[in-house]
Amino acid sequence: MALTGLLLLELALYASCFVCGIITAASITIVQGNFGGRCMLYGLVSYNATANAIGVQSSSSSSLCYFVSAISVMVAVVCFSLSMYWVYTFCLDGDIRRERVWMNVIIAVCGVFLFFLLITGCMLKIGRDSLCTSVTQTVPNITRCDEAQTRTWLSPLKGERFYNSLYKAETAVWVNFFFWLIIGVLVFIQRRQSSGLKVIVGGHGGYGGPAGGLFGDPGVTAAETEPFFNRPARPQNNL
Repeated sequence: MALTGLLLLELALYASCFVCGIITAASITIVQGNFGGRCMLYGLVSYNATANAIGVQSSSSSSLCYFVSAISVMVAVVCFSLSMYWVYTFCLDGDIRRERVWMNVIIAVCGVFLFFLLITGCMLKIGRDSLCTSVTQTVPNITRCDEAQTRTWLSPLKGERFYNSLYKAETAVWVNFFFWLIIGVLVFIQRRQSSGLKVIVGGHGGYGGPAGGLFGDPGVTAAETEPFFNRPARPQNNL
């Protein structure tokens, strides 16, 4: 199988998914680090009127952010491995042969990743909205969540870019989801194309015989495909 346009597009999508996974994991890790290891998804804030500063009233379990980061890192590792494998195979052999069973595996992996990316995207969306609702309702003179980035936060909290980072992580997840959806369609198309090529192999004039052409077996002879009842009767020896 030559390095076709579909395969090139698939490799480009793998590289893009790798970047999206790294962006999501890095953004969540940065926010978690700026808030002293707390996971601020679904978190609640407090307001200290004396210090005119924002604090943290409650936060989610750290395992929630670890789960989001782990899914993103896992997707990034798989995308990087697949990209390096196909590039290495093409550079070494000058040709790429895709077995049907491995295309089925890619489709299954695509389905698993789509499921987890959907869950991750919903968690980031709902968790960020919950945090922003707490910010706008608790902190005075704030109508948008991103305005809290310019306000003072109680030490050692650093909330200068929390909203931008969470929004970036969520956007990267949904872009990743969309790219994996396209990858699944591309692999399915290539799988159908490979199946079509097997049906046309062998036979006379590019078409298979009654049995050999159907299964792509050029080694079937005409005698083997001849109908049983149309065979000439064998001469009988008179005793």
